[in-house]
Amino acid sequence: MSAEYTADEMMSVAAARALGDGMSCFVGIGLPSKAANLARRAHAPNLTLIYESGCLGAKPSRLPLSIGDGELADTADTVISVPEVFNYWLQPGRIDVGFLGAAQLDKFGNINTTVIGSDYRDPKVRLPGAGGAPEIAASCGEVFVVLRQSSRAFVEKVDFVTSFGHGTGKGDRERLGLPGRGPTLVVTDLGLLRPDPETAELTLTELHPGVELERAIKATGWKLKVSDDLKATPAPTEQELTLLRDLEKASA
Repeated sequence: MSAEYTADEMMSVAAARALGDGMSCFVGIGLPSKAANLARRAHAPNLTLIYESGCLGAKPSRLPLSIGDGELADTADTVISVPEVFNYWLQPGRIDVGFLGAAQLDKFGNINTTVIGSDYRDPKVRLPGAGGAPEIAASCGEVFVVLRQSSRAFVEKVDFVTSFGHGTGKGDRERLGLPGRGPTLVVTDLGLLRPDPETAELTLTELHPGVELERAIKATGWKLKVSDDLKATPAPTEQELTLLRDLEKASA
């Protein structure tokens, strides 16, 4: 019998499982950092963590408080400048996976973290903005998006395209000359979505344990496409939960 776990723990574990041994991963703070550090402890000891602050090969003993946390520099293989992270490592496509969050996400994986509302100059809400996300979306080998699923966040069309996903469908990235594959996985509190191979439209491929399909459909602002081979996400194992909770305790 599986141990009890939270929705955030399910998301962290599901994202961690998608990271393979030997990959390089551009890591953010929060849930992506939990997932990446869990993966390194659970099944991918040779996963290389790269933080925007210039820490390459960081091996933190606890979850960092920010990208400027000294723990990252202390445990990194090397520390380089921020321009070098972007100009040498990210833009030429030397990083396998990048994690991104979103305020809004549309059915083709385009991300908005800029404004809510149709008027850029006078929006309903002005969001934090882009940071390095557009370059991560453009140039990483692939992108994993981590976001709680609701019709407010999963929208038919984003109010502003901050970070390009698959545009209006398959082929848009290639037409723009973007080197990376774009979003290949969306991890939510309800399940996992992946782009359809023919259209690039995000498709529900897995439901987390205990989640009904109707709930995922209602939590999506477009007519959600569901895989013919819809699977159940395996529940977190006791080992995964123990490793994750130990990380969190070390960070308290």
